[in-house]
Amino acid sequence: MLLTLTLYLLLISKAMAFSFPIENDPNVILKQLLFEIKDANNRCEKLLDEKVCIINEINKALEVAVSAEQKIDLLVEKDKINREIEYLRLDNSGEISKIRYLKGLQIIKILYEKVLSLDHHFASVRTLNEINKMSNPNQYPEYEKLKEVVSAKKDKKTSFELSSILGTNSMVSLVQTFTSMVSSNMSKEEKEKELANVECILDFTLRMQNDLNTIYFETAFLQNSNTKIKSDIEGLFRDYTKPIGYTATLDSCRSTDDWEHVTSKMEEYLNKLKTSTGTAQYKMQVNLEFPVDRLLQFITQYNNFIDQGGKFYEKFKIILNSYENEKQCESKLPMEYKKLKSDIDVAINKFNIAYKPVEINGTKMKEI
Repeated sequence: MLLTLTLYLLLISKAMAFSFPIENDPNVILKQLLFEIKDANNRCEKLLDEKVCIINEINKALEVAVSAEQKIDLLVEKDKINREIEYLRLDNSGEISKIRYLKGLQIIKILYEKVLSLDHHFASVRTLNEINKMSNPNQYPEYEKLKEVVSAKKDKKTSFELSSILGTNSMVSLVQTFTSMVSSNMSKEEKEKELANVECILDFTLRMQNDLNTIYFETAFLQNSNTKIKSDIEGLFRDYTKPIGYTATLDSCRSTDDWEHVTSKMEEYLNKLKTSTGTAQYKMQVNLEFPVDRLLQFITQYNNFIDQGGKFYEKFKIILNSYENEKQCESKLPMEYKKLKSDIDVAINKFNIAYKPVEINGTKMKEI
């Protein structure tokens, strides 16, 4: 029976060592993990029950045994069965550790891809320069034209020119332009005509400037947070693979598709674990369990970040949709504004689906 179990575990080991299923949903991996742990425990329990039944039969036989020879034979057999029970439990413990470790490795691989995708996402969002262009009237040709018209007809005696620094400041520029317009020799009709050309631009930039800056700086905050998440998962992988003697970085492992090598190092470690005894064996077991606990901590960290990011983008959507004159000024609004709204909708969808949190609660953590 023990030989059969060993052969079975060997076949399972070979299958797991050379197949790394393509899956991008960590929740699927978690379900597989729980199922495989339960299946391994059930198989072990069945074999243990058989051994316990044999022990019970031996105990009954000992009660009625008469000769010393009979008792010795029964005790030897009982000792043999007890050793087989120990081996079964040890094999099952190793199998559970292996399942947890390899499934954990798959989860790390999946989450790293998601973190890299997030990194790419944040790198492609609007830059501060692009936000400034949207929120600064000086960046709009219509407003530049107004300034030229006003400059040509302003009162040369009372007017003044702004410095290069103040000239780029939207509020100072607006005050100077309107002050010059009031004192210029432009007719009422000319003033109304020119203002009509820029009213939507001025309304949009004045109302939305602070909101657009808020979106930029809070996105920058999320980007920095994601950089930390990326650093943390790379550190997690380093700690995760340290016990089994794998030294390459997560980035290197991903770039060279070296996952099978990690699995083979795990096999070597498990073989050493099975042949170890006493304190050395216990220490090796603990070293294997600790990284999995670290992974569970990282999953919580990742989930919190994704939840936070999703809420931020929902907030951005509300901010952009709050511009009350959007309908009246639709034709005058910058394309970047419309693109930003579209990008935020895409981001919300990604945070809800592509980057969605790993569904792990207290009950599941206990099962793992």
